[in-house]
This record gives sequence, structure tokens and C-alpha cells, in this order.
Amino acid sequence: MRHDFRMSEMDLGGGAAPTLRGHFLYNEPMSKHVSWRAGGEAQRVYIPADLDDLAWLVRSVPAHEAIHMVGLGSNLLVRDGGVAGVVILLHGVLKKLAIESRTQGLPAAPTGRDTALIYAQAGVASPKLARFAANNNLVGGEFWAGIPGTVGGAIAMNAGCYGGETWDKLVQVLTLDRKGQLNERLPGDYVIGYRHVALKQAHEEWFVGGWFRLEHGDGAASRNTIKTLLKTRIAAQPLNLPNAGSVFRNPPGDHAARLIESCGLKGFRIGDAQVSEKHANFIVNLGHAYAADIERLIEHVEDSVEARTNVRLIREVRIIGERQ
Repeated sequence: MRHDFRMSEMDLGGGAAPTLRGHFLYNEPMSKHVSWRAGGEAQRVYIPADLDDLAWLVRSVPAHEAIHMVGLGSNLLVRDGGVAGVVILLHGVLKKLAIESRTQGLPAAPTGRDTALIYAQAGVASPKLARFAANNNLVGGEFWAGIPGTVGGAIAMNAGCYGGETWDKLVQVLTLDRKGQLNERLPGDYVIGYRHVALKQAHEEWFVGGWFRLEHGDGAASRNTIKTLLKTRIAAQPLNLPNAGSVFRNPPGDHAARLIESCGLKGFRIGDAQVSEKHANFIVNLGHAYAADIERLIEHVEDSVEARTNVRLIREVRIIGERQ
């Protein structure tokens, strides 16, 4: 169900009540909002009107309630018992994407490099960022075309593929904290690694935008590179079935897919959840998989690979909510 919603003073813990301009969905099936097309309901889903509205909502949620920011749900599994708190959908809402004219307060370009800055909000799809850069004759961001999520998710996990990583191009990020305050942060504020980003001083906040520095170059060549990358992705990945992209990080010096396949797990299934026969680091939904099937299969793969190879795979996907 879709409702217009005015927060009450009780919801805010007392004090003046703002009028939120977005809308709530109640008992919303999260299978509609995650790429695995499986999982339980969210008690409350909020679709903000814009960044200001999002900030109002975040500061209104009591501290004991969880907040889950979701883009395209491409690396997320919600357990069948559902998820409490508030799920906030950002895709299509935080959608600003522009060449940044502001320079004050942003790190200077390297000497002798012809560069420009792109500002992208968290709800922009990563492939759209890649195309936008190429269409503006900016190069080096072609790899984003192969990332099936949003800019916010790419920043949060340092997403990458085809030799590129998101934080290699970031010069500054914009975050939103539990008080509804916006913060501009530099890469030096974070510990950044392979598929890992964390504040050096822990603080609950979410990425809502980022400034990316790219070099001027041949836009036509960049667009051709994007086309080639997408053809490679289509040929190698099971995009015809619901999936969440790579389930596990690649161990140092190896590939998760190779390890999984070496254990004879390609095609192994629990219910309608299956280790892809096309790419072993993908788990696909054959049609009617429960979140529990997918989670049990993830655990089975982890345990089997560790038993056979002594390597414990680390998940890229997030799992939230309650078991049924």
C-alpha cells in the first residue's frame, strides 16, 4: 500500500513535526526491491522526495530503530521473516548527475592533468554514471557500466570490475548521519580496501553523493569500451535469471568462482536457489527461491570451499532481517 504520511510529534519523540514530502509503503514485499526477487516484507519503506526530505526522515527515526538504505538491491538479501525499522529507497530519488563547476573546498587536480569533476548522488545507477562520463568526453570510468547497482552502493563497498575500483576516482563524498546532518568527507577519513570501506572513527552515516575526478579524453573510444565490457558481462554472467552479482569476494591471488567450481558446486541447488552453471560466483533464483534457500546455499558454499581448500570465502552480499 502507498500512503502519504505526516510524522506526528510522538513519532519524532516530541517537538515540532515536519511535513514529509515523500511517502511510506507498509508491509512492503522486499522481493520487489532486491535483484534476487526473493525475501520477506519490510515493516515500513520510505521513498523520499529529495535529499532534504531524506534528512528530515532520518533525524525523525528513533535511535533504537534500524535504518536501511537501499539502491537497486543488487547485493542485498532480506530474510523471509522480514525486516524491522525503516527501509529507505534511494534509486530514482537521489538522481543528480552533473559536471561539477564548484572547485572551492574540493581537492585540486593533479598538476599537468586535464581533468573534470562529476558529482553523482547515491541513487544514480552506476552504468548511467559510466555513460554520462563518456558522453562528456571523460575517461576512466568505463568499469562502472559493469556494476549492477547504484553510486551509493558502489561507494559503500568500493565496487569495481574490469580493473577499476570506485574509490580510485573519488575525491570527496557527501554523507548523511543519524542527526540528519550532511558531512563532506575526504578519502583520508576512511580505511579503503578491496570491497571494503570504513570510517577510521566509527560513526553511523550513509553515503548520499560523491565527487569523481576523471581525465578528458576520447568519448567515442570510451563508449566503445563500455559496449565491449557489457558484451563480456552478458557472455560470462547469468543475467537471464534473478541474481545479486558476485556473492563472494575474490581471495588474494585467486578467484572465488574457480574455488567454488573446483569443489564441484556448479549447478548445486537448494530449492530454487542454484549456484549458476554459467558463473560459479553467482547464485540464481530459478523462479521460486525463498531467501532461506539462498542463505543456506551461501552457507553451504562457504563451508564446502573451506573444507576442501582451507579458504574461507568472504561475502560481498548483505543479509538483513529475521529468519522465518
